[in-house]
Amino acid sequence: MPETRFLIRWPDGVEEECYSPSTVIHEYLTAGQIYRVDDFDTRSNTALDQAARRVEAKYGFRCSSADAQAAKLASAIARYKPEETVTCLSIR
Repeated sequence: MPETRFLIRWPDGVEEECYSPSTVIHEYLTAGQIYRVDDFDTRSNTALDQAARRVEAKYGFRCSSADAQAAKLASAIARYKPEETVTCLSIR
């Protein structure tokens, strides 16, 4: 499975590179798009869960890196208001 990295900018201007073990992230996020924090939460969590399940289907176990990335994003998301925005800067 081709791993994918996506770069985001949080509402406070901090940029963070994130990891997905699958290109499924392309189905949920678009480079250059701005998302409300609550929408980004749903999209990123769904994408990373699907990515972890794809790994499980192929190798017999969930991708712990995808689950860890989802947990890290959830922790960061909790610091912001739902109506604030996250920008997806790039996906590669």
